[in-house]
Amino acid sequence: MRYCSTRGGVQGWGFQRVLFSGYAPDGGMFMPETLPTLSPDTLKSWSSLAYPELVLKLCSLFIPDDVIPRQHLEGLLSRALSHFSVPGAVRLMQLKGGLNLLELFHGETRAFKDLAMTCTAHLLKYFLHKEKSRAIVLVGTSGDTGSSAIRSVCGLNGVDVVVVFPQGRISSMQERQMTTSLEDNVHVFAADGSSDDIDVLLRNLFKDQDLVKLHGLMSLNSVNWSRILVQLAHFLYAYLQLSGIKQIKDHVLPSLEVVVPTGGASNIAAGCILKQMGVPLHLVAMVNANDTVHHVVQTGNFSMADSVKKTLAHAIDIQDPYNMERVFWLLSGGDCVLVKGLMEEFHNSHRTVLPGALHKQLSAVLSTGSVTDEGIVETMQKCWEENGYLLCPHTAVAVWHYYHCPPCPGKGRCYIATASPVKFQEVVHRAGLPLELPEEVQGLEKMATRCEKLEKGTNWEAQLRERIKRIHSVRESRELFYRA
Repeated sequence: MRYCSTRGGVQGWGFQRVLFSGYAPDGGMFMPETLPTLSPDTLKSWSSLAYPELVLKLCSLFIPDDVIPRQHLEGLLSRALSHFSVPGAVRLMQLKGGLNLLELFHGETRAFKDLAMTCTAHLLKYFLHKEKSRAIVLVGTSGDTGSSAIRSVCGLNGVDVVVVFPQGRISSMQERQMTTSLEDNVHVFAADGSSDDIDVLLRNLFKDQDLVKLHGLMSLNSVNWSRILVQLAHFLYAYLQLSGIKQIKDHVLPSLEVVVPTGGASNIAAGCILKQMGVPLHLVAMVNANDTVHHVVQTGNFSMADSVKKTLAHAIDIQDPYNMERVFWLLSGGDCVLVKGLMEEFHNSHRTVLPGALHKQLSAVLSTGSVTDEGIVETMQKCWEENGYLLCPHTAVAVWHYYHCPPCPGKGRCYIATASPVKFQEVVHRAGLPLELPEEVQGLEKMATRCEKLEKGTNWEAQLRERIKRIHSVRESRELFYRA
């Protein structure tokens, strides 16, 4: 299994090298050069497996045994997924009227990012120990990624994590989960801008290959292939649980519709990859007022608005859904020249038009919808009234689809529940719904915080470069001291 860039400038990389990277050197994103196929017999034989077992099965397809021996990989992933608050790390909730919710938020920071992030952190730890090397993780976040990245690597020898979040555009709990992390290897910055502004900053830093190589710079955003790899298991678990595959007697596979609240489109990319591997999924990407994905599927125009709109589902307040680059590459048959041209035009002018054939492919595998803030609140209230079940605002973006596009009888459908409502107290209160906060969440308000500001009008890139160099310098000083 080898990896290439979606823009064609890199080929033949191994898993370890891809893991310790961000964007590819040519600005693209890493993808497997070939995808394995999951046969009906294989899928049926896996239908009784728990979620952690499926993660292992999938990772074994993409991480060769000579890179991480199977018994080591099994141990790493088992340890990574052993500390979630429900058995098997995820939970399927089957509510009234066929409302099936796959809860992915039972990790330490109460968001779906914890599943892939903890697995990725254990893979990093394995190689860092084996190679006696170091890394600096650079992460931009629209809310949940930052805290999940911090908790996965805080205190880990050989790793420093630099996190940048958009000040005033995330919930108070999301902010405190990051700023109360006072470990020496955690460095948190609050930027006076949007998550898309932060993404531009990170792209520029990763373009500097001298900086990347000198300081061991890597990403734990879903730019990192390992994140996408683990997220394949979300869709496979949902399919095996809800499609009815256990009852089939021939090789005609039933289909499953999966509805996903969408921001950076990492879950959508994972779902498209799994579909290419032979799992008959139909994907529905639901967005808020930041509707780039909805617009491109409906019209073929891939364009950003002039600014990111602030909504109640702020973790998906993203106008640049960067994982769509992986989707375009996949659906175009790996046409690197096409993808390079599209993405460079998009990032230079904030708009481009898909070729007709690619747009047709995209609209065949992906449906979309857009939800207002009022729709989010109404969905939360309705689900509570009917089921006594509290949705987070992002999951409500997906579940809005249930109330406005009811499932057809006999057709399976699953909604991805991405975060716990306790992370979004302000929105729950606005909806007039009851919320009981766990003790550890209440305790965040009393903890000390630490954070640096990236003010509007200042040179953010220079500030982060200086911090990265300082981290590297401190490391070298410590190593010289211990050698002496």
